[in-house]
Amino acid sequence: MSLFGTNGVRGIVNESMTPNLVLDIVRSLGTYLSSKGKVVVGRDTRLSGQMLESAAIAGALSTGLTVIEVGMAPTPAIQFYTRDYADAGIVITASHNPREYNGIKLIDGDGSEFSREGEKEIETIYNSKKYNLVSWEYTGSYSSTSDVNDYYINGIINSVNATKIKSRGFKVAIDTGCGAGSLTLPFLLQQLGCEVISINAQIDGTFPWRNPEPTENSLGQLKDIIISSGADIGVAQDGDADRAVFFDEKGEFIDEEVLLAMVAKYVLKQKKGPIVTPVSSSQRMADVAKDEGVDIIWTPVGSINVARTMMQKSAVFGGEGNGGLIFPEHQYCRDGAMACAKILEMLAEGAKISELKKDIPSYLNSKTKINCKDLDYTMSNVEKELRSIYGKIDTIDGIKIWFDDSWLLIRPSGTEPIIRIFAESKTEKKMQEIIDIGKKVVDKHN
Repeated sequence: MSLFGTNGVRGIVNESMTPNLVLDIVRSLGTYLSSKGKVVVGRDTRLSGQMLESAAIAGALSTGLTVIEVGMAPTPAIQFYTRDYADAGIVITASHNPREYNGIKLIDGDGSEFSREGEKEIETIYNSKKYNLVSWEYTGSYSSTSDVNDYYINGIINSVNATKIKSRGFKVAIDTGCGAGSLTLPFLLQQLGCEVISINAQIDGTFPWRNPEPTENSLGQLKDIIISSGADIGVAQDGDADRAVFFDEKGEFIDEEVLLAMVAKYVLKQKKGPIVTPVSSSQRMADVAKDEGVDIIWTPVGSINVARTMMQKSAVFGGEGNGGLIFPEHQYCRDGAMACAKILEMLAEGAKISELKKDIPSYLNSKTKINCKDLDYTMSNVEKELRSIYGKIDTIDGIKIWFDDSWLLIRPSGTEPIIRIFAESKTEKKMQEIIDIGKKVVDKHN
């Protein structure tokens, strides 16, 4: 099993996620960097953050790195600061995972998440335990700064049409979930001339009202506030604020796949160019690309894959159907606050967000998962059978089969012994037929 998952390393605190683990991962990073350069270290609001951040700082200093501690900040704020001031970044966060979890995410010098290749090299060092620990006179230097969040907010304001947003005087209801977004989103919106109604904006690593994952079912209070206050939009963030989910002015949750396509359509009206999204994303993105006459590039699942492909292909927009939107004019990473500002810019054109939803094609989705004893064996045999039946299949990440207005995706989990099956179609009947094909072939070879 790999050390790194889809987004860093995570686990339950003081069980699988310990100070010793963080110490050794950062020692591996320092060895990878040849004990040279600056590293930014920060954390989200979890109770264990200070403990694990201290371990990360110790690991960096022991390998001779210069440390800039930034304290509590959203992950994209730390990435933005790393891009401009350091050679690498370390974020102590478990993102949307429940309260008892924490984790560590490594940031490259360009502000994007560490490449898969870089993670593999660090994992090799970690497994060897051969760290480049410097002698006493060469241990790294330490400093701290408190301006990271303001620097990040200003970066977002400079990346959108702030004047146009301010002219509208939007009313925005937000739920930052007691996470790192509490330090930035309310203040960003105020500077964009919005009237802000905020809940769960106090820093509290116990996440007393809801878990860090902003699901529709956990955001009933926000929905009620949108309706009662007459807000133009509602926004909720996850624990480290790299993602955001949205409600329209009627208090209706906006499906993340619809949101992704909606924003892609807006961006492409402003500037033409390729868009990038994982193979698990909706056909809606392909429809938008076709309508606007641009290429769509599919990637393996994971924001790092989307971001790096965007960089390589000079894409104008990208993202995942989980609230993780990437705007290259700001930075190459998921960014919940930037997404909020961009959507307000979109609304400043005059249409309500409930009206914009109607312009996006309608699809039905289904997904399921099956426990699997041997992922490699099952996936290999599933691929052989489906290729013999359908001919051309897509193997960018798992196995994907395209039908006329539908698709089937079968892919192994990167962290659990399960196979996930996804289906999308225009009709309920076709969607069910496709998901049944997937379940039947996986069960057959499981």
